[in-house]
This record gives sequence, C-alpha cells and structure tokens, in this order.
Amino acid sequence: MRSRAPAVAGMFYPDKPQELAATIKSYVAAAAVPATESFTKAIVAPHAGYIYSGPVAGSAYASLARRGQDIERVILVGPSHRVAFPGLATSGASVFETPLGPVHVDREAVAELVGKGLAREFENAHQNEHSLEVQLPFLKQVCPDARIVPIVSGDDDWQAMAKAIELLWGGHETVLVVSSDLSHYQDYTSAKKLDTVTAGTLEKLAAGQVDFEQACGATAVNALLAVAAGKGLACSVLDLRNSGDTAGPRDRVVGYGAFAFG
Repeated sequence: MRSRAPAVAGMFYPDKPQELAATIKSYVAAAAVPATESFTKAIVAPHAGYIYSGPVAGSAYASLARRGQDIERVILVGPSHRVAFPGLATSGASVFETPLGPVHVDREAVAELVGKGLAREFENAHQNEHSLEVQLPFLKQVCPDARIVPIVSGDDDWQAMAKAIELLWGGHETVLVVSSDLSHYQDYTSAKKLDTVTAGTLEKLAAGQVDFEQACGATAVNALLAVAAGKGLACSVLDLRNSGDTAGPRDRVVGYGAFAFG
C-alpha cells in the first residue's frame, strides 16, 4: 500500500501528536461560528503555518465540526506551490500520513477522476506540497473517519476543476475543502482592502473573477464558486484576517479567509 509521508510536519504545524491535537482543538473551540443548523457543503480554509493561519482555519472547520462524524468523504483541493504542470494531479497513494494517524484516500473516486480524464496521478505534485497537507490534521480531528480525494491544480483552468468537483459532489456524506490563502505581501492596510473585495466576490459567487493576486488557490476557488452558484448555495464569510493580526509584522502580510458554503 503506497503512502504519502508528511513534508512540513514540525515546520508548518507541530509534529508531536498531543501538541498538534491540542492546537487544533483550541483553534476550533475559539471560532465564532454562527448558531445555525444550516448544512455546510464546502469550506475555504488557509494553508500557511498554523501560527499564522491556524486560528482562521479553525473558523472554517468549526462550521463542519457539529456533523464531523457523519462526513465520509472530503474532496480536498489546492494549488501547487513547487511543481508546474498542466491540469489536475491526484495521487496513487492509499494513505496520507499525519502525526495524528493515517488519512485514507478514496481510491474509487480517484479511479473515477482518472478514468474520465479529469485528473492524472502525479506524485511529484504531492510529495512536497503543503496546501493539502496542512488541512489533514484538521480533517483528522474534525471528521476522523473521512476519506479524502486529493487534487492539486497545476494551472488556472478552473473550468476543468469545476468538472472534477461536480463529478464527486455527492450528498451530505461528502464535503469540499478548498485550500487557499488570500493576498500576498501587501502592507496591512492594502491587504485588508484587497481581501475585503475578494470576500465580496466570493459572497456574490462570481466565478472567474478571483485572480492569483487575490488568492493563490484561485483555480479551485473559482471552480467552487461556479458549482455553488449552479446548485443554489450561499457563501458566508466566517473569518477574515491576515498575518499582521495573528503572528507577523504588518509591512508585508498574507491574507487569510474562512468561508462556508451551504
């Protein structure tokens, strides 16, 4: 059985299981999630080091936590930061390892993606990529029995990503997690303005209107907006901060947003 080993444990997030579990619990518990019974089908969560973006990611995952035990499958999508390639890359691994234990891959869903020509197995895209990996401990904590369908985007063909998401959309047993940060390396005030505009674009479900200056995961974000609009979902902004609010200086910040779709 092929497995994918962690690449950024001990750097982006704690590699000691007890410390990692306690960290995630604290982020989720501190989130101010609206008291609603509405069904969250998809979230957007950031993927920086936890000291910077963990509190914001906690807000996104808190929207899933109340029904986490019922989530069987997670379509997990994010951008490639280290390897350039065309199209979408899934993985041949059966397990993605984490300090909290293994996260199993839905091999049938992966085979379906590949069989329909919507993605290819390409391990180089996953081996050192952090955008999906930093979501795994949150998923292991919030929906411990869920299998993942890992997809990394190599270019900006968001329509192709939308087709992949549509194929695997499923019902209440399946959720979509889009991994994306927002603006990069603006000063604090400029970042807040740009990220506020981006949040408004997501609320409007304006597919194709988010560029890579607004979100490094723009491919998956635009795909989610298209699918969500087609299915009559609404977007809620749960949290909107940047590294200047959490643990960094304010001259060059990275923006983070937590969004729920339901």
